[in-house]
Amino acid sequence: MQIKPRQHLLDIWQAMARHSFAEGDWDWGDWGGRSSVADAERLLCLMYPATEIPAFRLDDPDTTERDVQNALKSVGGRMEVPAKLVAVLAEFMRDHMAEDKRPSFAGGHYFSARDTEHSLTEEQRQQGVVDSFSMSITLSLATLGFLKVYETKTRRREIRALIDELKAATETRLTAAMVSMLRSFTVNVFDPEEPTGATLCRLLGQGRLSERVVLQQFQRRFKALRATINDSLTLGVDVADRIKDENQLFECGWAWGLVKDAPPVATSEPIGPQPDGVAKPIPYLYFTVVALDGIQDLFSDRTLTLGLLNAEQQKLAEALRLRWEITQQYWSGIARFGDTDWPLEDIPWRTIGQRLESEYFSLSVASILVHDLVRRRATDDDLTRTVTVMERLAERGRITSRMTYRDRAAELHSPGVRLPLQGSEAIGPPMMWTMGDFSAQLLKRCIQLCALSRNISSHDRLLNLSEDIFDHVWRRRIRVGNAAGLWDNVKAVYPDSDVREAGLSWSITERVTECMVAARQLYTQPPIRSSEVTSLTSALLSEATHLLGNELLEPTSHAEASRATALTGVEVKLKRARELSDRQPGTAAALTLEVLSELDALALARQTASRGV
Repeated sequence: MQIKPRQHLLDIWQAMARHSFAEGDWDWGDWGGRSSVADAERLLCLMYPATEIPAFRLDDPDTTERDVQNALKSVGGRMEVPAKLVAVLAEFMRDHMAEDKRPSFAGGHYFSARDTEHSLTEEQRQQGVVDSFSMSITLSLATLGFLKVYETKTRRREIRALIDELKAATETRLTAAMVSMLRSFTVNVFDPEEPTGATLCRLLGQGRLSERVVLQQFQRRFKALRATINDSLTLGVDVADRIKDENQLFECGWAWGLVKDAPPVATSEPIGPQPDGVAKPIPYLYFTVVALDGIQDLFSDRTLTLGLLNAEQQKLAEALRLRWEITQQYWSGIARFGDTDWPLEDIPWRTIGQRLESEYFSLSVASILVHDLVRRRATDDDLTRTVTVMERLAERGRITSRMTYRDRAAELHSPGVRLPLQGSEAIGPPMMWTMGDFSAQLLKRCIQLCALSRNISSHDRLLNLSEDIFDHVWRRRIRVGNAAGLWDNVKAVYPDSDVREAGLSWSITERVTECMVAARQLYTQPPIRSSEVTSLTSALLSEATHLLGNELLEPTSHAEASRATALTGVEVKLKRARELSDRQPGTAAALTLEVLSELDALALARQTASRGV
């Protein structure tokens, strides 16, 4: 199924308008209780495309496209839509405020108890989670960019007052999310003989290298990064002493929430009291990927161009950027460790801190590798090997292969991979976090890789794989009810499996929306140049230029006005072909072939006429 980002986004918006704007007014609903994560994901389904894609802009009613107006007609007219968005966003900011007047990042109903016989305490449900910190960064930046334009387009006094309130609340939430992200970052240092160290050594050695050889290679590969972490980050005394010891192994990334005993971050912004953390200082692959996705929005071209960060936020962003780069370098090095086979190619990945195995964790490591490949512009070898990993994950996840009888791969999609949240048992029953977005995440990374690739073979493989995954994802839309057109119905693609029909998932819906934005960015890039086609085009242009010059030497009488017109048209086409020869050699070749055909026809007509005379 070909990915058509514009049409598919319009379909999603139409389904959202029908579901969320009951009779024109926003309806949060009460399914499963409220969650700052779910509410942010829901709003991002609208705000992310509206701020990332010019054709979907809603901040200037005079420029709203006709098809966008039609998709949102159940919300209201082009003048009503942005005003209603401001009201809904303001309500979100008010609702997710704790009693002590600080922004709340509660996981809410996204948290679950490990033992179904127990219920989570209210304190546990109110715990902040990295998913919410990351989503809040993206949503806040989208909101601030939206308001920057819309406040100049409306004169309604009540709307302008609401905009002022929303802007202040959004800036506060953005700062609080950035501070929370800093307090959730952790570096875990451990001895090779500990269970965690033994797991990492087995992972990196892949059964071929001894623990001693692995430790030596780890020391060499991460010596500079170890020094950067020690010199640039404020670490606990115990961690700071141990990371200096090159005989110790380490990992870095984001815990599931605020780390226990994480010190407050000094800031002059009025974000209220900084709550204590309960998460153990152990990185999670899933939450690390989520954090990296949100942090990169802080230094996107749009954020910098619009000047969305104040001076204090810029300092926090730089601190997060350092952690972003360190984390990418670490996990990219772990994924490609060794001189031959990559640990990433040994699917499924086994997590270090939690010692769990799943294709989802392989995808998480691949996602971080994609971040790093984009950052440093990948080599063809790195890219080709990563493409193979993606193809294998799609097959093992039964996206591009057949589901077998009682196939456990179905559990990747429903109910998903369950993560124990270490440290949560200190305030109640042990908590779990469930990830059921394997297909959507795989689609997003394949599209990002496709945009990165400048190798025609890898590009075509990735594009074909992306289309296959998208076909799978698109068939999982809900077909009936008020959530029709949204996600997620896994049963639709695995009718013979034991998975049950699930309800509406804003997590999957938001990730599919991200995929469509990424696909739009892919298609707006210039096409890949082929050296063979470029060489052919150059030869064709040379021949066409020579033949045109020869044809222009022939006399043209007033009676041959059609020949003069034809020659003018040939010159125009040839000029256009030259202009495109560097950027689109295939198009230039096609135009030049037309020119050669027309020149041959003119020459043949002239020769026929001369023989007739």
